[in-house]
Amino acid sequence: MKNDGILIGITGPSGSGKSLIAQSLFNNLATDEVVIMQEDSYYKDLSQIPFDERTRYNFDHPDSFDHALLIRQLIALKAGEIIEHPIYDYKTHTRRKETRTVGPYKMIILEGIMVFVIEELRALMDYKIYVDTPLDTCFIRRLKRDIEERGRNMDSVIKQYLVTVRPMYFKYIEPTKKYADLLISNDGQNPEDIEKIGQQLKASISETLKI
Repeated sequence: MKNDGILIGITGPSGSGKSLIAQSLFNNLATDEVVIMQEDSYYKDLSQIPFDERTRYNFDHPDSFDHALLIRQLIALKAGEIIEHPIYDYKTHTRRKETRTVGPYKMIILEGIMVFVIEELRALMDYKIYVDTPLDTCFIRRLKRDIEERGRNMDSVIKQYLVTVRPMYFKYIEPTKKYADLLISNDGQNPEDIEKIGQQLKASISETLKI
């Protein structure tokens, strides 16, 4: 592996399966020199505004993320340094006081909905993957996840999807397909399919980056 850290970016619509694919790639790389980072951890802290206002916030706009902090920490990680990674609480829409020490690692897998939108962030990436999943599949996955893991109810998830998630996808995320080094389809949740994708990604990345 070259001395400079390698950054692999994975994006796609919310619910496309980015996290599963990032984990599969991580498993196939089979080394303790790689880490997965999630853009979601860098949501801006909303503790300064009333909770009711937080629930109406547009979490699907690029400005909802602290990309400046993410970029600084990725630069540090690529340079072989250690960072204090933020921890985000989805239920309260706030950043916790405690942090998670991360690094040093030689390879970073970064996944998130807006990671290709910011030019300075894209410029740090050595390999870019877009997960192209049908939106109806994405919605079903998101609905299940938000109810089971994030304490949401069905009506609020549906409203958020129609008001911000879907329109922001077409405005910001879908156009970033053009930046991808690789487009992959994730139509199902068959573990064997995900494992095959991870194997293919490892082969493609290894060949492209000569690692």
